[in-house]
Amino acid sequence: MEISTVYLPRAAHPWLQKNRLVIKPGPLTPLLEEVLTGLKEQFQKQGHVLLDNPQDKVDIWITTAVFNQPVNWREAPLFSAKRLFRLADHPTVFTFVQMSREQFTNLLEHFENAAAKEEPDPADYRFPGLASNAYLTLHEQGRRAGAILSLVRLLQSQTMSVRVILVIGENQIEEAYTFDLVGAHPRTVYDGNSERFYEDLVLRMITATSTREVTQHRVVGNPIPQTIWQTLSTPAAMRRAGKELGKRRFFTRMVEVGNLVNIPLFNHAIASQYSEGCFATWDTTLDALVTTITGSARPVEKNNLSDDELAVIVSMREDGLGACVRHVEGKRNDPPSSEAVELIGIDSRLPRIRLGQEWELQKEVPVARSKLHGHRGVKSFDPNLVEHVHLDAPYYHFPVSCSTEAQAIGIISAFARSEALRYPEDTRQLVFTILPGHGVVIVEKWVAGRAPLQLIWEAMDNKWLEIDNHVPQGPFDYVRDNTGRMRLVEE
Repeated sequence: MEISTVYLPRAAHPWLQKNRLVIKPGPLTPLLEEVLTGLKEQFQKQGHVLLDNPQDKVDIWITTAVFNQPVNWREAPLFSAKRLFRLADHPTVFTFVQMSREQFTNLLEHFENAAAKEEPDPADYRFPGLASNAYLTLHEQGRRAGAILSLVRLLQSQTMSVRVILVIGENQIEEAYTFDLVGAHPRTVYDGNSERFYEDLVLRMITATSTREVTQHRVVGNPIPQTIWQTLSTPAAMRRAGKELGKRRFFTRMVEVGNLVNIPLFNHAIASQYSEGCFATWDTTLDALVTTITGSARPVEKNNLSDDELAVIVSMREDGLGACVRHVEGKRNDPPSSEAVELIGIDSRLPRIRLGQEWELQKEVPVARSKLHGHRGVKSFDPNLVEHVHLDAPYYHFPVSCSTEAQAIGIISAFARSEALRYPEDTRQLVFTILPGHGVVIVEKWVAGRAPLQLIWEAMDNKWLEIDNHVPQGPFDYVRDNTGRMRLVEE
């Protein structure tokens, strides 16, 4: 394989905003005190406002916790800060936790051994503060993406915080990991340059708070009559695609918060569950995208879809805050996936094509037929059949959160650069990109004789696209090996 250094210019996102923050520590260690001091100085240096007392609008709330000492939910800022201090909105809470290198290594080894068992052993997952069923989620998460993900869920449950920053070191900082809801765990190395270390952590936090969710979907137009819905081939094709992807274990079990902690309010602070991705395909009769619904509304088993778990997207809202959807008569009509804006937005900057006689209709459609989003990585691919497109450089150094405007913009921009999509005559039929810390988005073109998403699952079977549990957490690239395949290389 031609080994090369992965290099992407390290730059912050251009849309970062100035934040108002509060630092209110919980239990402290000397090392965490040092970290909070360094953070305070770096926030001020970057021009953010540090408040002595929480008031009005607070964007970031920084606190601390001790590993294996569960935080009482009544005292957790995630639940109490807005109410106690009469803040305008819920601040984004970051909880710092310290572990020694030995603790960290031993825990990862413990979770690795536990995940190696085919069936979970509840005894492997008995930690303070967890619900009795927590072992189900911790085991599944560890088998999906490694021991670090079991550790992420453990710390989130014990600290009553979605965003946890784990500092590794005993008397001296060695590194830090930034965790989020999806399970991202990018690493910040301490190489002796404290300025660079704290700048990196601050930029990671500011990246999370400088964007907005784009899930304010709007219902437009008249409901689609059930008589028309019943004539469509797309719902059945979506159900089939779900089963086919399920056979290939593309989607894993949803994270159900209720399995982790026995705190009802946790389900109000964050979604009671979030799905492991979504998929969509274009319907030529409706001139709209038929997609899976959001997993935060109710559990969605992608391999056993019903019509109630499908939604219809016709466009993006003009203000970008969500998608415009049409309801269907006689259906439950839950909102579409949180990735709805990126799914429909991809088409906005790409050409449309006219389907020929082989489709038994003459119709203009988006060049992208189907889209698949999942929390998986791509280990390798055949560049003769598949194209990889890069995101803008900051996304590799400072990952963004799911269901946000930042994620949608990043994905839409990446696919807008695709040669295979911009030039429909390009023979490559699949295009993908990887969101570090999050997962893959795959786009499929129109090929007569193939069902929606069939090209994607056939590519998985034939290893044209080699799907992997591992998702890169930072900069990476694909490098050609001696067989001509492109293989993942990480920084």
